[in-house]
Amino acid sequence: MASQQSTVDFLLDQMAGAGDVSAKKMFGEYGLYCDSKMFAVVADDQLYIKPTDAGRTWICAQGALQEAPPYPQAKPYFLIDGGLWDERDWLSQLARRTADALPFPKPKPPKPKK
Repeated sequence: MASQQSTVDFLLDQMAGAGDVSAKKMFGEYGLYCDSKMFAVVADDQLYIKPTDAGRTWICAQGALQEAPPYPQAKPYFLIDGGLWDERDWLSQLARRTADALPFPKPKPPKPKK
């Protein structure tokens, strides 16, 4: 089941305090980016955050940590309970802490000239 655009829009609005947060559609689902770093996936209208030590510490301080793969054969991500989506400051902090802990993407090589 593909995620709804309204779910992604809501999550982007909730995480706006983290910085430059955006989404890109990928195979019917969405990748979430903060300052050009992909830090989360929205799949089947659920929020999955890339695992980092900083994210784990932040989530565990709030409650129970859940891990699940966002799609078959994927590594486990942190599955964020929908009840926490309304916690705008907490969600923004999670996005910021996770993005800060991730490396910048490698530059893409230039396309060959035709």
